[in-house]
Amino acid sequence: MSAIRGLLRPARQETYERVFGAVYVGLMTNVLLAVACAPLLLALAIVRDPLASWPFFAVLSALCAPALAGAFRCFAALGEGSTAVLGAFWGGYRQAAGRALAVWAAGAALVSVLVLDAVVVSRTSWGPLLVPFFATATALAVAVAVALLVVVAETPRGVRLRGLVLPCLFLVARRWYLTAPTVAVLALAVAVILVKPVVGVLLACAPLLYVAWSTTRHVVAPAMPATAR
Repeated sequence: MSAIRGLLRPARQETYERVFGAVYVGLMTNVLLAVACAPLLLALAIVRDPLASWPFFAVLSALCAPALAGAFRCFAALGEGSTAVLGAFWGGYRQAAGRALAVWAAGAALVSVLVLDAVVVSRTSWGPLLVPFFATATALAVAVAVALLVVVAETPRGVRLRGLVLPCLFLVARRWYLTAPTVAVLALAVAVILVKPVVGVLLACAPLLYVAWSTTRHVVAPAMPATAR
């Protein structure tokens, strides 16, 4: 009976505050992501077949880089008990903008080359044997890019990006069993946004990104600054 009474006992006020705080941070992060990526969302809403114009969208998607850094900073602030979403988002956006754009540009170029090579090779008689290699390399490139964004979102501007690439690559490859689900979650987020751009960003984006961020942050924890661990 005591166990049943414990289950039926109302939750503490702190629990309700944490739940509502998390919901508030998620919704506000979605809104700020939509504002920061408004040109991309508008283009996705207008163009019927985004895949047919992929070079244009690959360039325009660079807007997502500093926006993702801002969202990751919001998630980190939530873990510290802060719900000051606006300050955290724009602080992370400004601090990581340059490095985030560099990461996104390099990642987008690498992924584009790998996908194009996979399409060309798949048409040959021996091509299907190499498709798994291209798929794995593409997933690894995406995972490393996201890992770098997670790290730069919480590191000062003085930390050089070049010194973070190899540690992130090593950690992501070493903990592949955590990296694979993260890439799957990111693919789901992209699919939702491509189907319903505005609805996807305003509703589904923050929860999926939080899952990807929390897992990736755990993976690259040794590469994080001591104050952020």
